[in-house]
Amino acid sequence: MSNTSSTSKTQRSQKSQTSQKNQTSQETDEPEEGREPSEPSRGEAAESRPTPMQVLRHARTQLAELTGMAPESVSSFEQTEDGWTLEVEVLEMARVPDTMSLLASYQVELDADGELTGYRRVRRYERGRADPRRSGGR
Repeated sequence: MSNTSSTSKTQRSQKSQTSQKNQTSQETDEPEEGREPSEPSRGEAAESRPTPMQVLRHARTQLAELTGMAPESVSSFEQTEDGWTLEVEVLEMARVPDTMSLLASYQVELDADGELTGYRRVRRYERGRADPRRSGGR
């Protein structure tokens, strides 16, 4: 009986030490010796990436802050190797009648996280004006 009693006490002691070690490891967020910290799984990495709609909304907000002009619409939106490219239509000058207002198309470049890295105006036109027909086009 004394041998059984001793074995039970040893097992409880070992469980207690293991429990304390695990708790300490969790509190400090440090991996146990001999173990590498785990990398985020694909699901976690995907969750940290913004959705296309979040990218689009954030891009419009960033462009408005930088230019001081209100984006009216996004006419093109594309994911690239480096991030995202958008073409945003912006009201540059309001006129009366509204069809005489000046609009501009801005090409906006974003990184993979949706942060604006650059923009440039690629076209300026009056509202209601159609693009001129290109030669050879229909």
